[in-house]
Amino acid sequence: MAFFILTGLFVLLSVSRQARGQNYTFMREATHAPPVAYYDYIVIGGGTAGCPLAATLSRRYRVLVLERGGSPYDDDRVLNMAHFSDVLSDTSASSPSQRFVSEEGVINSRPRVLGGGSCLNAGFFTRAGAGYVRAVGWDAREVLSAYRWVEDVVAFQPELGPWQAAVRRGLLETGVVPDNGFTYDHIPGTKVGGSIFDPEGRRHTAADLLRYSRPEGIDVLLRARVARILFSYKGTKPVARGVVFRDSQGIIHVAYLNQGDANEIILSAGALGSPQLLMLSGVGPSDHLRSFGLDVVVDNPEVGQGMSDNPMNAIFVPSPSPVELSLIQVVGITRFGSYIEGASGSDWSTRSASTSTGAPARSFGMFSPQTGQLATVPPKQRTPEAIARAVEAMSRVPDAAMRGGFILEKVLGPQSAGSLALRNLDPDDNPVVSFNYFAHPDDLRRCVAGIEEIERVIRSRAFARFAYPNFAFPAMLNVTAEFPVNLMRGGSDPAALERFCRDTVMTIWHYHGGCQVGRVVDRDYRVLGIEALRVIDGSTFNASPGTNPQATVMMLGRYMGVKIQKERMLTEGSG
Repeated sequence: MAFFILTGLFVLLSVSRQARGQNYTFMREATHAPPVAYYDYIVIGGGTAGCPLAATLSRRYRVLVLERGGSPYDDDRVLNMAHFSDVLSDTSASSPSQRFVSEEGVINSRPRVLGGGSCLNAGFFTRAGAGYVRAVGWDAREVLSAYRWVEDVVAFQPELGPWQAAVRRGLLETGVVPDNGFTYDHIPGTKVGGSIFDPEGRRHTAADLLRYSRPEGIDVLLRARVARILFSYKGTKPVARGVVFRDSQGIIHVAYLNQGDANEIILSAGALGSPQLLMLSGVGPSDHLRSFGLDVVVDNPEVGQGMSDNPMNAIFVPSPSPVELSLIQVVGITRFGSYIEGASGSDWSTRSASTSTGAPARSFGMFSPQTGQLATVPPKQRTPEAIARAVEAMSRVPDAAMRGGFILEKVLGPQSAGSLALRNLDPDDNPVVSFNYFAHPDDLRRCVAGIEEIERVIRSRAFARFAYPNFAFPAMLNVTAEFPVNLMRGGSDPAALERFCRDTVMTIWHYHGGCQVGRVVDRDYRVLGIEALRVIDGSTFNASPGTNPQATVMMLGRYMGVKIQKERMLTEGSG
């Protein structure tokens, strides 16, 4: 224990002295990797969980991180809050964001960058609730220590502008109580949460946690695309032994585990990448794998099951007063299972001439149509042509007419779930994913209750400065559903709200599942039926933790890194 305390203090002092954005000496392009190499741990995915996990393990062991994307420090858009939507709008092959579309038609994004989803999201930082921690069987004291280890580097207390402060007061006025002030904790009521954006609007990501690494103990390879995991056998039981990956020039490399029963391969490729790579490696539903000509290593029909994405619906509230540029800072944690959050303003200076008429295309923050967040039509109609029409229409609307913010609700859980399956044998291609939004009636009920709470906030005295007094709530629904055409139709009766929930559902990028505990991995995240292979990331979650999961995913990487080290030290010490 003394070793971990002294090491933590030393590393924290070292971290505080480093300039942000400095290139790591242990990070390089995969083209510079040798044809064959050996490590104690191979971490597939340098994402939100993979970075803290690898940094922790590197303190005592040799670790390889294989990241399919590039460095966030080479892309100013990733690090600047004002350019948040620009990354999600970039659909090029080199983008840090890889767009995918669920079978329901909801447009979504998966990360392709060191730091993972923490490089793409809206920045809100909040812990899981105490009940969640108990339910999954984590050690509460170690969880708190891991959260603080993460928070020392990436989390900040935001300063609320007038619009966010009005949302906060409106939630309290309408009964989302108590007032919990600023806290990272997940407790019912209204609170100001943390943010990974610092006071200057600079994003701090999971990649920053690599500063805790022992440089001699870690190699991080960029644009390293893992093709499959290699297995040997101990009797009839498969044992993970290596990884085949390609660099950006298509050259094949192989990394093997060093000799030793404690060495492991750890999948941290995210809720899409981890189940996809298990299947490509022969672990999954046997009939499905054989249909692609894959040899079956372990027949487990649960791989790819339990895929969920917390449905998000938002109301645009036009404002008679100027509003600040903000992402998620305030949350109302209701007792009916919906979370209320908000984002305001936009940075008109980020326009680019990309419409068909040559007019400057607007960025509307996290709700820009070009990011895929298009609620003007039901999901199945959100085609590239529909997105182009929305971007074109927005370019013709005066700035003053677009002044305002979005108040959103996100459903807890959720209880609806879908599945993931291979589309082809290309690990870079998106698998087939369904989330079955609102298939469970409780999710729809919570959405309706959330929209009704948003209506109360908009009509509150606290929010009066930022809402037109005679703008009826059904009209606001249709501003969102028809924006920027603003056709007036519909209503706010329960049936209309249910239709609104279904027709305007979007993602808030909190999808999870596919390698769930008890179905694909055990409580220590070891893959069932295989030795020396774990999955540690959001694909193991049965429900999204807290209001926003990124803090818990980073915590999990640190938590499991510490646990693996301690257990290994005890075993090797006793031996």
